[in-house]
Amino acid sequence: MLMHILIATDRPGLAAKLAKLLDRRDAIFEPVHKPRAFWKDVGKRTSDLLIVSRELVDDRGLHEIHTLHETTGVPAIVVLSEEEDAGDRAHLIAAGCHAVLNTGLSARKLGAALNTILDRRREAAVGIVSVPGKPTRTEISDFVAKSQAMQALVKIVPKIARGNSSVLILGETGVGKERLAHILHTEGRRSEGPFVAVHCGALPESLMESELFGHEQGAFTGATSARRGCFELAHQGTLFLDEIGEMPLHLQSKLLRVLEDHVIRRVGSEKSISVDVRVLAATNRDLEEEVRVRQFRRDLYHRLNVVSLTIPPLRDRVKDIPELVESYIEYLGPRIGCEVSGITDEAMEALTRYAWPGNVRELINVIERAMLLCDDDKITCADLPRSITEALQSVGDQSTANALAFPDELFEKPLKDASRQILDDFERDYFTRLLQATDGHLGQAAARAQIDPRTLFDKLKLHDLDKQDFRKRK
Repeated sequence: MLMHILIATDRPGLAAKLAKLLDRRDAIFEPVHKPRAFWKDVGKRTSDLLIVSRELVDDRGLHEIHTLHETTGVPAIVVLSEEEDAGDRAHLIAAGCHAVLNTGLSARKLGAALNTILDRRREAAVGIVSVPGKPTRTEISDFVAKSQAMQALVKIVPKIARGNSSVLILGETGVGKERLAHILHTEGRRSEGPFVAVHCGALPESLMESELFGHEQGAFTGATSARRGCFELAHQGTLFLDEIGEMPLHLQSKLLRVLEDHVIRRVGSEKSISVDVRVLAATNRDLEEEVRVRQFRRDLYHRLNVVSLTIPPLRDRVKDIPELVESYIEYLGPRIGCEVSGITDEAMEALTRYAWPGNVRELINVIERAMLLCDDDKITCADLPRSITEALQSVGDQSTANALAFPDELFEKPLKDASRQILDDFERDYFTRLLQATDGHLGQAAARAQIDPRTLFDKLKLHDLDKQDFRKRK
């Protein structure tokens, strides 16, 4: 988090001395140019530490300090005094000042005291600004990776976590993109810094700029005081931009400038603020297609996509389902008050046969529902939704249907020609269903098929398939 320090003093050279003592990468030092008049606006400015000379803390100043404590975001107030007066110190502390320091202290002691106050302030603030409901420390070993698809992902994540480059996390809804972002943060160099998440799709466009970059007092109707944005909150940590594809084009250009220059500007301000933030972004959209139709900036896409990680959907990691189910049963049991200890083989087979359109998030919900309905110590098919048990019942019927659908005329052809026709028919059906499942998004389809997008394009052309035919009509 980027800390803001204000100093109000009439003493020549004192502001410069304090700036030198508080020279740190996580703080901005801002002298007040009109110290005698600053009390009227102090409540409207963003600050974490307010250093003020004793002579400026008059009756009005004491009143303003009392007023500040009735609002949120009160800075730590430190009074610098030339006198050692125990009674005056007690009076100031009772009024709401954090500390009273004597200006006669050595530079080393004065600097140590102020930095300690700022460190404590920062630790308290980081606990406030990190993601609400943030889970306990998440590690890459927490990912279940029996399947080849997950093993390939888990293998490269530690290397990417150690870097400082932007990362684009791709995957369908519910696969765990935010959890992977947490892992990249906690296993990286910035693990001691804040992790701040912004869901771009949940923010109104009118508020998104202020949420990201902050605003000054009076910048727009309702901006009664200055407010720092998520980039400042995430200083020396990680900012996770979920559903980045929902970001409006005019904000995409501002985000690009921040990624390139590491400088932000609050709404309504002309002052630039340097920030040190690693940006992780995630989306379930086909950003390549969004770039093609000019709904996403090409330069921003390449800037975010320094490294990309694709989390496979649950249907492509069937081997992981049994271990995931067991871990969720163990995790949810004490939290929902159920004594379920396992699952029957038949119920487990039904879970592995299901397509899981909602991915891991859907699996968690299904397990929690089944545990609540379960009358025994093991989940059975009777506890599962009908849509899942129907998938198990249809397995035998589907095998029979496939056998009956095998055309007799293929036996009249040479093996080579028959094989080619079967392969062509299979590929056309495969890519048709793949485009249906991804709403015609080529990037997602290629990722699921684990082939190059160009190869996919050639296959669609060969089978006379048009991605536009599979787009959902709005």
